Amino acid sequence: MADAHEATGVPGSPYRGVSFWLDALAESGADDLAPRPSLDRDLDADVCVIGGGLTGLWSAYYLQALRPELSIVVVEREIAGFGASGRNGGWCSALFPQSGAALERRHGLDAAVAMRRAMIDTVDEVGRVADAEGIDCDYVRGGTVVFARGGAQAQSARADVAEAARLGTDPVELWEGERLERFGVTGLTGGSAEAATFDPSCARVQPAKLVRGLARVVEDRGARIAERTEVVDWSPGQVRFRAADGASGTVRAKHVLVATEGYGAGLPHVGRRILPLYSLMIATEPLSAAVWDEIGIAHGETFSDYRHLLVYGQRTADDRIAFGGRGARYHWGSAVRPEFDRDARVFAHLAETLADLIPAAADARITHRWGGPLGVPRDWHASVSYNPANGVGFAGGYVGDGLSTTNLAGRTLADLVLGRETDLTRLPWVGHRSPRWEPEPLRFVGANLGLTGIGLGDVEERLTGRPSVAAKLLGPLIGA
Repeated sequence: MADAHEATGVPGSPYRGVSFWLDALAESGADDLAPRPSLDRDLDADVCVIGGGLTGLWSAYYLQALRPELSIVVVEREIAGFGASGRNGGWCSALFPQSGAALERRHGLDAAVAMRRAMIDTVDEVGRVADAEGIDCDYVRGGTVVFARGGAQAQSARADVAEAARLGTDPVELWEGERLERFGVTGLTGGSAEAATFDPSCARVQPAKLVRGLARVVEDRGARIAERTEVVDWSPGQVRFRAADGASGTVRAKHVLVATEGYGAGLPHVGRRILPLYSLMIATEPLSAAVWDEIGIAHGETFSDYRHLLVYGQRTADDRIAFGGRGARYHWGSAVRPEFDRDARVFAHLAETLADLIPAAADARITHRWGGPLGVPRDWHASVSYNPANGVGFAGGYVGDGLSTTNLAGRTLADLVLGRETDLTRLPWVGHRSPRWEPEPLRFVGANLGLTGIGLGDVEERLTGRPSVAAKLLGPLIGA
């Protein structure tokens, strides 16, 4: 198994090995991934953002738009986009970790509808900003096709279409028969997919281009992005740091925004608020036009199927398949380590799953393998919050649906910090507080049993052709 930079045979920054997306930037010469200067002394600022991913950078961007005079410091342990923002599947979608039905049960119908509409608007907002700021991130709004491969999955597809129609927020379509003929996607028994849903509210993007481009925009507007600078502790009004060269100090700021997602599990005051759950990806070599004609997936279309152990894919701008999925186990004590980014068993499973789903890609060479932790709250409910009494804000818990949700979080945090009452600050995820995860060993046992159970649910559906009883029982634990 090769790291990303080893797979290309081109030496360079150690950050090339983090993901295909970052490697592609470096290989093209668009970004050498060299770290920005670390902090080397105490500093005063209006806003200190902990984390140089999309949540933190979008927050800085919208704060600058509303209050250009603010002094903003973004503190990042590695480089901007090192975490999930530079490793994900590149779906800028309207998906939210909690289903519409779950949001309705918890917050009411009007709140569920408002949340869904805000997410749909966010897909367009990301494209608007990328265009306005000259961020070439391969944004193409082609929608998502989710294939129903077998009778149980077809029931799930029809249920999704019915729920979208009931909410009345967007036109999720059911595709059957002739609508599916262009796709070279197999069913679980070797035949064609029985059905598919099409959700137009999704864009394909190159996530590293987006996050690295956004960092340059924020920096050009006056923010300080301090890389290779680790936050060791924080409290209202101050953030203590230690740089890679050993320098240490404190950023004193009126507002402290915590935007660390899965990596926050090791931070003081975050800990059991977030569980880091790994998702891994592979990318193929570029495929020929003839192969893509056989596959039938167009540029801009993202794809998945209705299995419970989630998989996700896209056709990249250079005609590869970037394909990922869950299945990596949770590690004791919420540990996050570089060696966990790669798991030979999961990579093999992803390659087998891709070949089963899209036979035309079965012989494609896998050129890149990577992964990283998602941030999972105990109730699988993303949230954004800000306490005006102490100036501390938090956003995260996206469970893998963060590429677009981070933008909504950034806009919302900017409004909250500035004391603005808007439609965004009234959304149901604002101020939501998830319960903390259980201490070990309960957390380790429960998280890994849940993953095993979800996988067994897929096996159950393949064998019976009926919706899984195990998956239904586990549904409340995963936001369904």
